[in-house]
Amino acid sequence: MRAYLLLPVLFLLASCIVVPRTEVIYDPQCQIQFKQMRFDVLEGSGSGAGLNCRTSADCLGSLVLIGGVSAASAVISGSIVIVGNTIYWLEKQGRCLAGPPATLPDAGPAPMP
Repeated sequence: MRAYLLLPVLFLLASCIVVPRTEVIYDPQCQIQFKQMRFDVLEGSGSGAGLNCRTSADCLGSLVLIGGVSAASAVISGSIVIVGNTIYWLEKQGRCLAGPPATLPDAGPAPMP
């Protein structure tokens, strides 16, 4: 009986995969563009459709495996996002302290050879 109560929870866990995504953001205070990582959730990619279940134990085992894959994707993607955002933050701090790129004064047209 407890297995049947666990099936809906596992089915919901198995319904999405988490992947990291990088986006470029402009910081008007430092006048620079920097990168930041976020999560994208791919819904329905781990659904249990097409499972070959002969017994309820087979279905439960398959759903536990799919739920494990979903949880593993969240842990791995979370680690990638934390490390990536730390690196991007350090890069942003270095570029922000350096200030905006200096523009050279216009020297006029280049001489003809």
